[in-house]
Amino acid sequence: MDSQATPDSTTLHREPLTFTGSGWEYFRIWIVNLALSIATVGIYSAWAKVRKMQYFYRNTQLAGAAFNYHGRPAAILRGRIVALALLALYQGSTRFAPALTVVVLPVLGAIFPWLLWRSLRFRLHNTSYRGLRFSFAGNLKGAYSVFLGWPLAAFVTGYLLAPLWHQRLKRYQHDHTRYGQSTFSFRGRIGEFYSVYFKTSAWTLVVLVAKLFAFGVAIGMWRGASVRFGPPSDASRQDVMWIGAAFLVVAYLAYMLGVMPFLRSRMTNLIWNRTRLGEFAFESRLSAIRLAAVTFTNLLGIVFTLGLFTPFAQIRMARCRVESLTVLASGPLDDFAAGESIDETATGEEVADFFDIDVAL
Repeated sequence: MDSQATPDSTTLHREPLTFTGSGWEYFRIWIVNLALSIATVGIYSAWAKVRKMQYFYRNTQLAGAAFNYHGRPAAILRGRIVALALLALYQGSTRFAPALTVVVLPVLGAIFPWLLWRSLRFRLHNTSYRGLRFSFAGNLKGAYSVFLGWPLAAFVTGYLLAPLWHQRLKRYQHDHTRYGQSTFSFRGRIGEFYSVYFKTSAWTLVVLVAKLFAFGVAIGMWRGASVRFGPPSDASRQDVMWIGAAFLVVAYLAYMLGVMPFLRSRMTNLIWNRTRLGEFAFESRLSAIRLAAVTFTNLLGIVFTLGLFTPFAQIRMARCRVESLTVLASGPLDDFAAGESIDETATGEEVADFFDIDVAL
């Protein structure tokens, strides 16, 4: 992680992000959202999303000021109707007319990059900090490259190009994100992405070998007992089934608590430590151990409360991720935002009408 740190971080003063959300406070929003979404057969879910996004954005603060979310429920609802229509088209073709699937899949593949492009523009346009909105200036050609072209190339090469695809995706997203008139920039190198994926693959292999070894020992002990005490009974065979099920659970936990936190933390640190906004830099120090601990305790809480711990888990994870990020500023952020706001008044909201849909992907 030290190798990913911003080189000139010592010359800038630090402005850490903070998260002020409360589990009990968000629980009240979450339970109402859930009840109304069920009562309206999912229609209220668009309004629920806006309430959730606003709560998390408004409790994310930087230099004493909070972010905000301005998405409209009607736009989100239209987006979800589009997404459901496309899903119904795919499900209908596979179930009732499999021959049409060869036509439907290319059509969906051609539509989805456009939808994801619209979703990026919608999300950023409806995000603001100190009253000034973000925006996304990436073109549609770039969207088809990172959402269709590179994924196909990765698939054809047996995902050997997956790290390269990931690097191109983050570069497309960050290089075309703006705050006022200033544009973010991303300088993550391809080799750094391959390094993270290679280390993740090595860690996955170690976990897999350890699990197979333990499973082999268990089966060997069971067979040894069978030779010594006679043929296995139905009860002992059932015990083996339980052992197998237990190993599947352990394998899932090992992946979720070992491999995924490692990948997510290293990739998050790499991406943000290679991102800048004008003269401002970012420093991410997300710990894999902390991320694994929060994930594990969240899982226990959700299981033992039959899901009622979910809003608390979301708050804990948001705090873990947000508070690992620091802005390395060369000057006061409020002065920078004020200057950007003055420049931005020239463009106004002339393109606001374009942002009328959120595909909720």
